[in-house]
Amino acid sequence: MADAGKILTERKKIILKAVVEAHIETGEPVGSKLLTTDKQIPLSSATIRNEMAELEEMGYLEQPHTSAGRVPSEKGYRFYVDSLMEDYKLNAGELSVISSLLTARMTALDKLVERASGVMSALTNYTGVAIRQKPRKIGVVMFRVLMLGEYDFLLVMVTAGNSVSTKEIRTQSPIDQETLSCLETTLNRFLCGVDINDVTLPTIMKMEASAGRAAPLISPVIKCIYEFVSEINDEVDFEGVNRLLEYPEYSDMSLLRGMLGMLERKEDIIRLVAEGSRDSTNIYIGSENRVDVLKSSTIVFKTVKVSGRPVGAIGVIGPLRMDYPKVVSTLEYLTSKITDMAGEIGMLPEGHGGSDNNTGEQK
Repeated sequence: MADAGKILTERKKIILKAVVEAHIETGEPVGSKLLTTDKQIPLSSATIRNEMAELEEMGYLEQPHTSAGRVPSEKGYRFYVDSLMEDYKLNAGELSVISSLLTARMTALDKLVERASGVMSALTNYTGVAIRQKPRKIGVVMFRVLMLGEYDFLLVMVTAGNSVSTKEIRTQSPIDQETLSCLETTLNRFLCGVDINDVTLPTIMKMEASAGRAAPLISPVIKCIYEFVSEINDEVDFEGVNRLLEYPEYSDMSLLRGMLGMLERKEDIIRLVAEGSRDSTNIYIGSENRVDVLKSSTIVFKTVKVSGRPVGAIGVIGPLRMDYPKVVSTLEYLTSKITDMAGEIGMLPEGHGGSDNNTGEQK
């Protein structure tokens, strides 16, 4: 059980970092004897053992079965990613692979995003993921808001093809029918028939100013609408699915079947990516994933933007003992290069038009 009364000293941080990196490399529990060979840890085996025992008490390490060695916990991996991980420098061969992708002659950005997931899989040895936006745009032609309870309401969205989708939204503060009526009026005034990707921050600010007492509900509703449109508009491609078989973590057939089923359905991945940050690298470790079958895995992804507009996302799925420095550095370098190249030549996914400066307000 974690000991909240203790803090991570510099010595504990060095040992935790060494355990994480040794376990990532070998896949085996790490013992104190192995760490005595690390020149950055000039400590006796007994001292290292005591420190590792305290790290286990604090919840950063775990001792599987009766092994004398220890492995990082999810908390340990999270602290490593947030505080201990060093930048990985891509070597000449890796830079050459990325350069070959970017110099290939392609007519559509979505094809570039799709191929980039194959590059991520090849360079990291994990399963690559590419989320690509379809060229067609889907707008909502009518919004309805129905009260469910004091803290719940139902958002109903009808598209031009008469497809209906609903999202249940829970609020932090009590709501009433008058508030929801204001919300419904505002949504229909500003967003009907508008592509959600064209909704800018000034538009959202105008909506909040117009919504009166419903203003605090605008941001969470916008997020739900974006998730709805993303689920319709996005396509998912996976590369290197067979690479999962190379890791003993996926030797459990029930876990592997669940993973393959999720990869087949794809909706879970689309929803997870839609809920992530669009400005930074997203790292979901184990139980941080809302997708149950990913609770024994890590998914890392980053949105690709062109001229400030999201056009897709690239990432990888792998075991908890993922080589985080290499994955993050490779992903950030690759996405930045795609963004820069596409921006320089004005490339957009095939079928996407440029911005028409539509504010989203219906007159």
